[in-house]
Amino acid sequence: MDFDYNSTRKKLILAEYGRNVQNMVAYICTLPTIEERNRHAQVVIDLMGFLNPHLRDVADFKHKLWDHLHIISDFKIDVDSPYPKPSPEAIHMKPEALPYPQHRIRYKHYGKTVEMMIERAKNIEDPDRKQHMVQSIANFMKMAYVTWNKDTVADETIISDLKGLSKGELALQENVNLNKVEFRTPPPGNRQKNLNQSNNNNNNKNRQNNNRNAGSNNNNNRQRSNNTGGKRY
Repeated sequence: MDFDYNSTRKKLILAEYGRNVQNMVAYICTLPTIEERNRHAQVVIDLMGFLNPHLRDVADFKHKLWDHLHIISDFKIDVDSPYPKPSPEAIHMKPEALPYPQHRIRYKHYGKTVEMMIERAKNIEDPDRKQHMVQSIANFMKMAYVTWNKDTVADETIISDLKGLSKGELALQENVNLNKVEFRTPPPGNRQKNLNQSNNNNNNKNRQNNNRNAGSNNNNNRQRSNNTGGKRY
């Protein structure tokens, strides 16, 4: 006995409509007259709209259904469609491949944005505005360094990297301190406090459970005493 598996069936072109719709469309393609094909095609269009009610919110709802009908038939169905028949080239058109960025980032922990800001700062003509921009870039570089390396960094390192990235065109003024940036971790005191609080909660739960068990035992003893008439053996 031969079994009909999905792996042996013809591939579903639009799986959201199911295999029965695809079989019906294939049947319409075999009908001899255009009148029969048009009549059956309209029934299938109504069924496709019923199976996918979310398409009703899409603009040109009927147009999309007729396009799907042609796609399911592999563009072989011959019916009088109220809309232009789509072409296989337009449906299966592939987008152009995007070029992969070839820009080499010298310091990856600073990122490409820092390099772009440095290039913009080079073109600033106003000295005060340019120096303010350089100061902001240096502060951002220090923050990025600490974020990725999770350690403190000397201002001299940032100044040296800024000079290298700008090819010596940008420099900070003398005796300028960058913003203090540190990688923050939860203080040990808070961790110990949370641990003690967790232990206290567990102790309270255990104490409540013990009290419940003791009360249950007392009730059992009273019940046993009542059953025996209060006599002890």
